[in-house]
Amino acid sequence: MNNPYDAILLVSFGGPEQSDDVMPFLENVVRGRNVPRERLLEVAEHYHHFDGRSPINDQNRALLAALQQELAAHGPDLPIYWGNRNWHPFLADTMRQMKADGVRKAVAFVTSAFSSYSGCRQYKENIAKAQEEAGPGAPVIDKIRVFYNYPEFHDVIAQEARDAIAQLPALLQPDTRILFTAHSIPLSMAKGCQYVQQLEEACSAVARLLHTTNYRLVYQSRSGPPSVPWLEPDILDAIRQMHADDGVKAVTLVPIGFVSDHLEVLYDLDTEAKQLCDELGIAMTRAATAGTHPLFVRMIRILIGERIEGGGILPGLCGVDCCLPPARPTAGGPPAR
Repeated sequence: MNNPYDAILLVSFGGPEQSDDVMPFLENVVRGRNVPRERLLEVAEHYHHFDGRSPINDQNRALLAALQQELAAHGPDLPIYWGNRNWHPFLADTMRQMKADGVRKAVAFVTSAFSSYSGCRQYKENIAKAQEEAGPGAPVIDKIRVFYNYPEFHDVIAQEARDAIAQLPALLQPDTRILFTAHSIPLSMAKGCQYVQQLEEACSAVARLLHTTNYRLVYQSRSGPPSVPWLEPDILDAIRQMHADDGVKAVTLVPIGFVSDHLEVLYDLDTEAKQLCDELGIAMTRAATAGTHPLFVRMIRILIGERIEGGGILPGLCGVDCCLPPARPTAGGPPAR
């Protein structure tokens, strides 16, 4: 295989690792947006439930180690670097290190399965800014395509959903309502990308693997003010509605829009949604995210190989005008990872 790359770059959101990191991290997330400090303090409280530490960095370390083992066994034999958007290791620092190590061209895997401004184009902008900060000679970076429609991704989500359903009492398992969850985004952002369509396609594919039609796509973690429309329904509203209209007795939450069990999953689902279900008398289980599942790590290796072989424009590879930003900046809170 003719390999034009000499490194791999793992790019992620980042998160605080101790209480003193929380506010500086949140300030990085919302820089340039009109977010009231009261909202930052509100989101910071989510982290204090977990001693100020988001699990996302530890999960990226685990993914990095798993990918290193996968590549050592199957190739390509390339060094792997890791850089974050909002916290250490910052992407610009990683880019400087890659430059110092003589890396000329790298292929980047971004921990986002779906196309949106915040999940695709903004990462491209982050990479470009990091290259600029690293200065002349910074490595060229080619981003791997989004993988919402990749069979291994569907297989992993379906396996985790089956395991979650199996945790319910046997009598409730056949009728459990599956709620696929994803991060809500402003409607103005959703109109400029294929985020909703991709989510619907992925949910449908996983539901087919589960042999069910008893599912719904819902959203979580919205952070904008009430005056700005975001994707709905919110997961808590959906649970309340199902309880009132259908008397649902069991739900299985499947966070298909996230690739790791970071703070938004732990707080919004394992804490808030679980508390609501307990109050309503609904049995609830939650599927794990892809994380370091062997099939998911294998998929990353295959996508790296696809990029190496394809080189140029590939099916599913976003163009230069993809994933437009929202029509205007949205005030509100930051996502919590």
